[in-house]
Amino acid sequence: MTRSKFTLRSTLTAIGLASSMAIATTSHADYPEQDVRLVIPYGPGGATDIIFRLISQEAEKTLGESIVPVNMAGAGATLGSRDVKDADPDGYTVLGSHDTIALSKLAGTVDYSYDAFEPVALLTQTINIPTAHSDHTVQSADEIADYVSENPGEVRFSMIPGSTDHFFWAQFFQEAGIDMDDVRLVGYPDTGEQVSALMAEEVDFAMFNLPSGGSFYEDGSFRPLGIAHPERLESMPDVETLREQGIEMDHSTSRGIFAPKGTPQEVIDTIADAYGEALENEEVQSRIENEFGSVVQFLAGEDYHEFLEDNEAALSAAAENIEFQN
Repeated sequence: MTRSKFTLRSTLTAIGLASSMAIATTSHADYPEQDVRLVIPYGPGGATDIIFRLISQEAEKTLGESIVPVNMAGAGATLGSRDVKDADPDGYTVLGSHDTIALSKLAGTVDYSYDAFEPVALLTQTINIPTAHSDHTVQSADEIADYVSENPGEVRFSMIPGSTDHFFWAQFFQEAGIDMDDVRLVGYPDTGEQVSALMAEEVDFAMFNLPSGGSFYEDGSFRPLGIAHPERLESMPDVETLREQGIEMDHSTSRGIFAPKGTPQEVIDTIADAYGEALENEEVQSRIENEFGSVVQFLAGEDYHEFLEDNEAALSAAAENIEFQN
């Protein structure tokens, strides 16, 4: 090859590379140019579904394109997380999930955790509530241990395997002095089916919160047995906290947005900014706090990374005393 031909080929290669970089840069700068698909790894009607839909409707006003929720329940919430994990890292597919990402790995359901994604932003924390159907003899959470003792092997607790409520009950049993061998954990694919099961009295107890159980508490179908938070909820002032009942336990669900690994930082920042602005809306804040028993807790960037590291470390430490039953 002559020197002139080599130089020409090198020049064309450099131009092509520069053009590709320019196109990529322009692509990121123009993001988004189409709808963003938000995968929610649970069925419709549960707390995760309701909260992400509420905030996303406001966030899309800032983003400039629609955020389209897609419910993808199944496999203990891992069907949806796998879909996003394996999606193109272009910002057009994101995951709306919570602690279940780490819990699924701890339970042995999957081999990945938070580090398989690019964390975008923490949005809310929802206070969890142990719950019974209205005809149950148990009136408060501190009566559950005696009820189990009187009916060993017969008391049924609903949960989604490897998810937040599975971990909630394992921790509750430990704090309340209940032997896990004396209870029956009944698995369901999503919150909607858990609601139906408790309504039909197929199970004795379930873990809900205001987004998933509020309307049933209000109409008397379900009975809240305690609040897993240091303080009572303003919307349920007569329901004692677990700590007031002698059960030293707090428990909330931390919901955030995750993108596929490799998603450009500028795209992540754009999505985080849209959700951050959405959470500044007073009406959205009011609904989150008053209707959904949750608190706005926005973290992005390094702050969210550190939060997830601490969260996973705490869950891992607690899991050493937990026998996950799938």
